[in-house]
Amino acid sequence: MKKAMVYGAGLSGLGAENLLKEIGYEVLLVDDGKAMSSEEALKYLEGISLFIKSPGIPYTKLVKEADKAGIEIIDELELAYREVSKEKTPPKLIAVTGTNGKTTVTTKIKEMLQFAGKRCEYAGNIGKSFAQLTLDIKDGRVLDYIVLEMSSYQLENLKEFRADISMVINLAPDHLDRYNSAKEYYDTKLNIAMNQTIGDIFILNIDSSEIIKRLSRISANKFIVSKNNSAADIHCSNGRVVSEEGIIAEAEKFALKGEHNLENMLFILAVGRLTGVTDEVMREFLYNTNSLEHRMEEFLRVDNTLFVNDSKGTNIESTLMAVEAYKDPIVVCGGVDKKLDLKPLIEGLKGRCKGIYLIGEIGDGLEEQLTEAGYPAEKIYNGKTLERVVEKMAEQVDVSEKQVILLSPATASFDQFKNYLERGNTFKRLIIEHFEKGEKE
Repeated sequence: MKKAMVYGAGLSGLGAENLLKEIGYEVLLVDDGKAMSSEEALKYLEGISLFIKSPGIPYTKLVKEADKAGIEIIDELELAYREVSKEKTPPKLIAVTGTNGKTTVTTKIKEMLQFAGKRCEYAGNIGKSFAQLTLDIKDGRVLDYIVLEMSSYQLENLKEFRADISMVINLAPDHLDRYNSAKEYYDTKLNIAMNQTIGDIFILNIDSSEIIKRLSRISANKFIVSKNNSAADIHCSNGRVVSEEGIIAEAEKFALKGEHNLENMLFILAVGRLTGVTDEVMREFLYNTNSLEHRMEEFLRVDNTLFVNDSKGTNIESTLMAVEAYKDPIVVCGGVDKKLDLKPLIEGLKGRCKGIYLIGEIGDGLEEQLTEAGYPAEKIYNGKTLERVVEKMAEQVDVSEKQVILLSPATASFDQFKNYLERGNTFKRLIIEHFEKGEKE
């Protein structure tokens, strides 16, 4: 029997384990917290023919030793792709990546295609693993489309993977604790298009200079989107989204507001066009769809104070977009130190924020740079944890004032939380506990 090693026992790893067993592998599961340790696993590399590395795991000693031993190293998405492509009628794959907006775009493409009557599901960096969804298909589930949200980590070990439609929404510096440079991070993102041919489609954002620099990486037919360039297949003009056939939608009527969401809408509309969804159906969907939980989620209003959960704001650019969407917000910021240049964040926060509350391992550095940049020290509270921050906020904030309190961390959550979901849910719970209680008393 063939043997495989799966490194990581999260959703991705467990999905890979289940799929490998289904197709006849003996599987050794490795996880330093939940299964065999990576140190112990070094003894069992002999005889392993396939090594599945979960995306969040860095290139540790075990991974390097597997590579030295000549074992093929892939990730769960590559494994699932190889299996789902063997189906008699495989679903079309729509692959989504980018620094910002990929969860919104992935989710809304899936919802729009379902709204249009197409059989569609999402997987990858959102929802269930691609491997688990592949098992569902092997068990008889029929899908027309699968929309895959793909992080840079998930794009590192692709070999055969090929999407029918792919896109890189935008690029901005991120994850420099993982990559040696922004260039390396950007190049990894473009792996999403590396096996596409002229029969496939890449949705090209010509407003992104970093994507344009990498056009040589794209062999697929290009469908072009832009917020301002009339040469694009879909672009914005006088508050409308238009194509050469005419007006597609009125931008002001989109249910999801903000300049960043306008960019997202262009990609969603492009997919609609490419999959045969009528403009009428796209308009009805996008004029009425709801915002996502944890992405600029306005979850509570107490008196004149609005509370917004933007825990999905895990990089500098996404937080700056969130801050710009509100007038003089009080911002909760901080988390993992990704080794990024914080100057753009500091400049963006200091002129727009009524107050700043800091959490996480990056909090001290943010406090130091904010004060050096001239932001008043008395408007900063470095509470380290969300619990202390919300407690202090409850003491200091007068909810009768018209204001916005915004959690938008600008970085990842892993120093204190399992993921951004847990961070956002904790924030909402603490705010409700401290502010709804205060209002009733």
